Amino acid sequence: MASFTHDGVLLAYDDISPAGGAERTIVLLHGFTSNRNEGWRRTGWYGAFERRRVRVIALDQRGHGESAKLYDPQAYTRDKLAADALALMDHLEVGRADLFGYSMGTRTALKTAMTAPDRFSNLILGGVGGKLLEPSPSVTGNPMSEALLAADPETISQPMLKSFRQFADEQGEDRKALAAFVQARNPPLDQDAMRGLPMPVLVVAGQRDEGAGDPEDLARIFPRGHGVTVVGCDHFSAIPHALTKAAVFDFLDGMMDPDFPEGF
Repeated sequence: MASFTHDGVLLAYDDISPAGGAERTIVLLHGFTSNRNEGWRRTGWYGAFERRRVRVIALDQRGHGESAKLYDPQAYTRDKLAADALALMDHLEVGRADLFGYSMGTRTALKTAMTAPDRFSNLILGGVGGKLLEPSPSVTGNPMSEALLAADPETISQPMLKSFRQFADEQGEDRKALAAFVQARNPPLDQDAMRGLPMPVLVVAGQRDEGAGDPEDLARIFPRGHGVTVVGCDHFSAIPHALTKAAVFDFLDGMMDPDFPEGF
């Protein structure tokens, strides 16, 4: 396991270059309750990028996978997650790369890109859409945290919460650390800063991903945004789908942005 320490936190990662050298580099940020192996390797992204001669840098975000498990919610603020991603780039001496986040990883990716926009050639946001711009609904307590800590998952009545709990159990994740993760207090994403991002941005989500909303609605906030809907997919089935990969590679090849063919 490759790892480094940032902010006193041990962070695991993969750094995989194709044989013969890479033509570009991409940083991958997985979703909540996932990890670099489940989110990117098992779903075929490592192999797909290798065939495209792309160097892959994939981080286990703190609290996930083989990275350190912390139980203080404020250890998981979005500022700290973004700082981890930038610190990994510094650790590997990567000055500039593409950046791809999925689901929860899109929030980290957005914060990272807004913190250091000059370091990213392209930004890919998966598993999200227009609902990312809406105010968080008012709820009593913290239903996700409660679902993760429930003694019996069969007592979880909401299907989406139950899906995340089952996924965490299947991955052997530390549910106490994940519960702390979702208790972190973060301000709303800065929409003015999003409007100022200079790089091309792809927003891609499954047609049946009810929690995401329309990718086009989110893409419109970016000066060079592009939205793609993957027909027939939900939140979980979109990430490994061939149509998602096709959209990402078309985007990276500049086929969606004819005036600005590539970031490199």
